Amino acid sequence: MLSAVERKIEQFIAELNDKEVTALYARLPHGKRLRAKLILRIAGNTLLVVKTAAVVEMIHAASLLHDDVIDDADTRRSKPSLNALYGNKTAIMLGDILYSKGFYELNNISAEVAKVVSNAVTQLSLGELKDVSLSKTFNLDKEIYLEMIYQKTASLIEASAGAAALLAGKPKEAYMTYGRNLGLAFQMIDDLLDITSDAETLGKPALHDFVEGKTTLPYIYLYEALDAKGQERLASLHGKVLNADEQNWIKVEMEERQILLKCYAQAKELIEEAVELMNGYGETALSDIALEMIERDF
Repeated sequence: MLSAVERKIEQFIAELNDKEVTALYARLPHGKRLRAKLILRIAGNTLLVVKTAAVVEMIHAASLLHDDVIDDADTRRSKPSLNALYGNKTAIMLGDILYSKGFYELNNISAEVAKVVSNAVTQLSLGELKDVSLSKTFNLDKEIYLEMIYQKTASLIEASAGAAALLAGKPKEAYMTYGRNLGLAFQMIDDLLDITSDAETLGKPALHDFVEGKTTLPYIYLYEALDAKGQERLASLHGKVLNADEQNWIKVEMEERQILLKCYAQAKELIEEAVELMNGYGETALSDIALEMIERDF
């Protein structure tokens, strides 16, 4: 039923009656549509459900457009990013158009669904701002990091599950907890892949997060495990372009201290909690989508 979601997004874009927007949207990579899959899996494939999935994917696409501008990203999923091709102004405006159209269509679904999704977009924006602020310093507070990834990534996945539950007449809070766990685990794995994957697989340079100033969970745990001299060296590398020796030192230290396994175990625990919660509601089919969140070429 993902094809129905794609058709609905295309219809929403066509309704804008703007050839430039249609052409620009066609250049965006679709990704795995995990949020749409989640909504369809929970609520089925009625017209309102398909519309909700389409709106959420438009909002997600808008957030990525803005994210790429903030991060000065040249690529998105191994292809040139829209801001690299057409400039920051075009990328920002297309993001604004997708957000605005998405919010307009939310009004045609239900007030409750609109509240859940629009609240998540507020959280997402707060998380993006926090991410920018955190990148200015070497952040060692795990709780601040977890709050940021909840807002920036997990909130929209949480809202996807909550909106789907509302449409299906299922208990919203339980499904939102499931979605929150999925979102946190998803971002944790993303942060791991930034360290373990090669540049070709990532579509961006390896260890790019740390170079950008982002102190993700593996770096927080590594800092805690190092002696004073190691801590000083790691802190000195924060936010700078790393040479091969510096990259290798970080990777070797993480490997020897089993930092990546520790982070993966934390993400897996969140997924197991989510699956167990849904199994209690007879939603065994939701375990596949949960596992898809963490089994990504790790």
